[in-house]
Amino acid sequence: MTKKKAFKGTAKNRLTAKTAANAKRKPARREAPRAKLRGKVTEPRAKVARRRSEPAPVLPAPRRADVRGRHDSLATAKAAIAAALEKKAVEPVLIDVCGRASYADFIGVVSGRSDRQVDAIADGVCAAMAERGRRPLGREGARNGRWVLIDFGDVVVHVFYHPLREVFDIESLWIDAPRVKLQIPAEARADARIDGDPSRDSLP
Repeated sequence: MTKKKAFKGTAKNRLTAKTAANAKRKPARREAPRAKLRGKVTEPRAKVARRRSEPAPVLPAPRRADVRGRHDSLATAKAAIAAALEKKAVEPVLIDVCGRASYADFIGVVSGRSDRQVDAIADGVCAAMAERGRRPLGREGARNGRWVLIDFGDVVVHVFYHPLREVFDIESLWIDAPRVKLQIPAEARADARIDGDPSRDSLP
């Protein structure tokens, strides 16, 4: 009886020692914490890391013309304004947007006193640019007598019927851009008399 009790005691000790050894080699696995809120979806770590490493979207850089290119663009813009003045355009404004806009270096804005004059000014600008070897890349609003936009690439010219120009007020969109100094004749002012007729001092 003494040997049997000793044998049982020895087996029990061996089982206890084996269990303790296994516990040291294989620690208990812990379950990953679950989202506390219902309906919350947790993304895999690899997907989150990949999303964080993605570069931010790159916006188009403003147009940057070199010195020679800017000089040529300025000459083209001044020629366009001069052609508009030959067709009796009023209130010419030339805005320098070089380095500020991605589509042009200069924006010209002029007005006509009537719908027929708006079309005549636009045709005169295109004809003057054709003599310089410049063809418009696009022309919008032709023959409507209200607003004609002529795109020469580095120069964009807006020809407005003057009351409509005051409504859209494109100049205020570039209020911080510098204006090119122009020599504007007295008759090119919006409040100038036409043919000495005082009844036509103001625009309709």
